Amino acid sequence: MYNNPYMNLYNPQTNIDKLNEQINNLEKIKAQMQQPQPTNLTQNFQLAPTNRDVIKYAASLDEVQRDMVIGDTPYFSKDMSVVWIKNTKGEIKTYELNEIIPKDNKDLQIEYLQAQIEELKKGMKKYESSANVDESTTNKESSSLQESATTNE
Repeated sequence: MYNNPYMNLYNPQTNIDKLNEQINNLEKIKAQMQQPQPTNLTQNFQLAPTNRDVIKYAASLDEVQRDMVIGDTPYFSKDMSVVWIKNTKGEIKTYELNEIIPKDNKDLQIEYLQAQIEELKKGMKKYESSANVDESTTNKESSSLQESATTNE
């Protein structure tokens, strides 16, 4: 009889204990509800990689073609004479690089004098070629005159 589970239902003390326990649980839940709950924020960032090198080097155009890029990317040859610019579509533009050396007044004067020397050389060649043409025409004229003079005699 004491081990009968239905007996506990009619025991008023057991019912009061269960009710008190439920009241305590409800009060805990009520207290939790009154406190501000932090909102759970989930933020997902999908960023493109930003570890782009400042300068990329390539030995040949084939090496540039194999590499995948995320933006316009310049590739320089080892000797810095050629630059390839590859875009995201895979299009590649090739440029030739020449070093620009700053010139001072002495360098400019030397270039000016060298240009004058070249002009004088061209003038000399033109003068010599025109002098040769004049000599050959005068020789032909004089020989034809001599032939005509000898036939008339």
